[in-house]
Amino acid sequence: MKAAVLEKYDETLTADTLVRYQDVADPKITKPEDVIVRIGGAGVCRTDLHIVEGIWRSKVEVALPYIMGHENAGWIEAIGSNVTSVKVGDAVICHPLVTSGHCLACRRGDDMHATDSSFPGINANGGYAEYLLTGERALIKLPKSLTPKDVAPYTDAGLTAYRAAKKASRHLLPGQYAVVIGAGGLGHIGIQVLAALCAAEIIVIDRSDVALELAKSCGAHHLVKGDDGAMDAVLALTGGRGAEAVIDFVGEGSAVAMGLAMTANGGSYYIVGYGGKIELPTLDMVTSEKTIVGNLVGTYPELVELMALADRGLVHLATREYRLADANQALKDLHHGKIKGRAVLIP
Repeated sequence: MKAAVLEKYDETLTADTLVRYQDVADPKITKPEDVIVRIGGAGVCRTDLHIVEGIWRSKVEVALPYIMGHENAGWIEAIGSNVTSVKVGDAVICHPLVTSGHCLACRRGDDMHATDSSFPGINANGGYAEYLLTGERALIKLPKSLTPKDVAPYTDAGLTAYRAAKKASRHLLPGQYAVVIGAGGLGHIGIQVLAALCAAEIIVIDRSDVALELAKSCGAHHLVKGDDGAMDAVLALTGGRGAEAVIDFVGEGSAVAMGLAMTANGGSYYIVGYGGKIELPTLDMVTSEKTIVGNLVGTYPELVELMALADRGLVHLATREYRLADANQALKDLHHGKIKGRAVLIP
């Protein structure tokens, strides 16, 4: 099969070729629960850029060369002998984690913390290819209203945004405020989820006018330019109190300190993006009673819930399509901020 293969790390992301389009061996079924999916779309994620940079080397053990791509959807190509919930030809979206189902975390539905799992595209070959090896437990059948190329990035970008926004929606009340920092690939989904699940006013901060326009179309009530005046603008909108929930899809640079500062006393700061550091005096934590919440992708049931929102038209994913052979261009366009929403590779 054809695949876009990562052969070496590039800490500066300046090489002409980040991944190489080439022929590789087809994946094979070795376990009764294995499933091979013919890829209809593979999302291009900022995490992929971090993988190319080598940042994930300290977190996972993977030997180069290998195939990235952890946001995948397509059609069932082949199934193992024990697979009963899907059949060849079914359109499916793949939860990013392949789990055994036997550990305690699995039984509690806490996929991301399973003790026996693989993560295609992170610690195993992923979907920057014509075919993907996954497991039956990871698959969700798509309704006829949704096609693989249109929903592939929901498996990480959408699911991560959904998980954070769902957590926030549980305590947000009418008359309260939610701030979304970053209206890009994840943020524009988070805005739609907040609008679908709660009645809080949504304030969106971004440096890009294009991203702010996207945020407006997704249901944002207030748009704030991500410059030195952002903090004052949010305080003015919230009567000086700050927001009851701040969801930070940037997680680096000045966004972290700003996000914490504009979180109201007793409010919650949800960190989704990463790369920066959280530094806060313990006295401030005690006196403000702010809550800091980490967010790691999401569970299988949450991906089912997100697909239900997408099926009803309550969440829409902005995508830009690239051929699999043009994976390098997609990665470079993402790195240079040229993509509105999410890039999707199509074999």
